[in-house]
Amino acid sequence: MYPLKLQAPLKDYIWGGHRLKEEYNKKSDLEKVAESWELSCHKDGSSVIKNGEYEGLTLPEYIEKAGKDVLGTHAQAFENFPMLIKLIDAEDNLSVQVHPENEYALRVEGEYGKTEMWYIVDCKPGSSLLYGFKHEISKEEFKERIENNTLLEVTNQVPVHKGDVFFIEAGTLHAIGKGILIAEIQQNSNTTYRIYDYGRVGADGKPRELHIEKALDVTKLVPPTRPTKPQGQPEQKDGYISTLLASCEYFTVHHLDVEEHASMFAGEESFQSLLILDGEFELDYGFGSLGLIKGDSVFVPANLGEYDLIGSGSVVLSEI
Repeated sequence: MYPLKLQAPLKDYIWGGHRLKEEYNKKSDLEKVAESWELSCHKDGSSVIKNGEYEGLTLPEYIEKAGKDVLGTHAQAFENFPMLIKLIDAEDNLSVQVHPENEYALRVEGEYGKTEMWYIVDCKPGSSLLYGFKHEISKEEFKERIENNTLLEVTNQVPVHKGDVFFIEAGTLHAIGKGILIAEIQQNSNTTYRIYDYGRVGADGKPRELHIEKALDVTKLVPPTRPTKPQGQPEQKDGYISTLLASCEYFTVHHLDVEEHASMFAGEESFQSLLILDGEFELDYGFGSLGLIKGDSVFVPANLGEYDLIGSGSVVLSEI
């Protein structure tokens, strides 16, 4: 048992940029990289292991071979691998969209719904994103505003700053704005209902598909209730500062600001995901070590026990 360095599947959606290649060490022939799926067991793209005896296997293949104990007891309570983690580089605005909750998604799409959280890794001055509605509206008004192209008049546009946190419950209308780089931790789902897309066309020269009727079924037509800040306060630990970003039944996420050393522990309850946002580290796990740089992603198996992050930088730690 050892920590697995992961290679992320990359997505070249039309709104993507170049920062993931230029700053986060994503190697690709794609002109643009919109998303890198840093921890994924999804059929639309699974992480591949880059080190040790399991090198070359996908993460689902590793779990099947090593056994589900590597997931931990909390994750094993889910029917499927519960989490998907991405880096998202929005050079242009994303479409206005919504994700369904579990019951609807399972019935209509055959996979679970999608609750997610966004950690603002970086953003250009003046950047903003769409987060719910300014005030509650009726389903009739929602439909009418989609049809007459006035939806943005009633949506909640929020200025963003580095370090902000947005908790996007399933059913929440949302759209990432241009100039924003995000770490997204979400349920393991790729179901998205696109409502408004600024009249853009896809690579085939045709307008991208909209999903109006499904969006009408699942969208919560109310303002968001959560603040756009971390859920917890920064806590000084031995050698690092830990801040709880968000916690729910699907994931618990901390930001670690490591000054020179952080002693960590992976117990029986859950695997851990480490996403290196900045800096350089040596991950020492007793009988080996792993060098990590900005943009690296690591799966730490449950029951690994004590391990150390030696170095300085910024890390997102996610677990169930």
